[in-house]
Amino acid sequence: MKAEQNELLARTGPGTPMGELFRRYWLPVLLSWELPEPDCPPVRVNCLGERMVAFRDSESRLGLVDEFCAHRGVSLYFARNEERGIRCPYHGWKYDVTGQCVEVPSEPVESGFCQKIKLKSYPLVERGGVIWVYMGPADQAPPPPEWEFATVPAEQSYMSKRMQECNWLQAMEGGIDSSHVSFLHSGALNTDPLFKGSKGNQYNLGDKRPVFEVVESEGGLYIGARRNAENGHYYWRITPWVMPCFTMVPPRADHPMHGHFWVPMDDESCMAWSFDYHPVRALTELERQAMEAGKGVHVRVDRNFRPLQNRDNDYLIDRAAQKAGRTFSGVEGIGMQDASLQESMGPIQDRTKENLVSTDNGIIMARHRLMRAAKELAAKGTTPPGRDPAHMKIRSVAVVLPSGTPFKEGAGEALKAKEGVAQTSV
Repeated sequence: MKAEQNELLARTGPGTPMGELFRRYWLPVLLSWELPEPDCPPVRVNCLGERMVAFRDSESRLGLVDEFCAHRGVSLYFARNEERGIRCPYHGWKYDVTGQCVEVPSEPVESGFCQKIKLKSYPLVERGGVIWVYMGPADQAPPPPEWEFATVPAEQSYMSKRMQECNWLQAMEGGIDSSHVSFLHSGALNTDPLFKGSKGNQYNLGDKRPVFEVVESEGGLYIGARRNAENGHYYWRITPWVMPCFTMVPPRADHPMHGHFWVPMDDESCMAWSFDYHPVRALTELERQAMEAGKGVHVRVDRNFRPLQNRDNDYLIDRAAQKAGRTFSGVEGIGMQDASLQESMGPIQDRTKENLVSTDNGIIMARHRLMRAAKELAAKGTTPPGRDPAHMKIRSVAVVLPSGTPFKEGAGEALKAKEGVAQTSV
């Protein structure tokens, strides 16, 4: 990859081609419980290189505005949330959920001064226990998100988030790389309570040379990883990637389905959103406890959503466990196994030095599709794919198919999310 291509993909701040692309989508920014009730404390939000604060006003309306007061730049994280707005504690300037200044105590009301002051603001919607933001042109906003995990009953779904201290792209690329499972996660497949017991685990561990086939979908890609099964059949793990940053992990047995969003905070950090849901039943108490304990794709974090295992403590690497084969990398937990190695690449990976192979085909095609969409948006204003609710009604699939059957044909209807229909899994 050329250095300028790496820059194009990695940079998502205001005015950048990839930043403008991201701003055409609804992105998760907060868990609903972070703003639990009217007039609760504001919450900091860092997204796409912009610093903002979110709040729920006295009438439960949601607001997301520039973090800094228009008067003298005080952070509105310290604001008072009161009477349908947030008030700067320094001189009492007050703003509503649209960012409009509604009161400047030091100025006469009849001067109309406060009507001239408005902070940048973005619309929010609440769905599936998540608060979503749209940061693009108001007249080009897509319909609200319709991901299956956000539309099933609350008892069937679970969402967590964690900060990852590296660029969004190297994190997302891990989400569409099915080949590393046979190595990095090999110690967890048969022990993690949200993975164990699946026949697919045997195929993952028994064939460490998957063959990748990648086809375009309306919203992104379907990435198929093929491994040997019995009697002339193949075990397929099919990963959907929907632009720009949604990935879904193929299921195992009757465990809940799971996946991620990788949302840039700035160019050197992102928020990794991890969801689990079951399409036809409630999560069990044991499953929910495992998710809260950081099992499966989830991670234990501190109050600021930084993982307890982090670069400052070398991710609590256990060399003895690594040597004994209990964990391939010595790092405990599937989520942190991924994050530790992705962060080890540096804040922004230098892709001019990499040497790609056939198992990287999904990553290669995703990069090309992202670059093409960003360039077409910048040059022609072309609406990018992945915004239509129909593009969101997809599933990952794990399935055994006869050799010679193309995975998209063999998986067929299983790749579509259908209410009341269980996932296709092995």
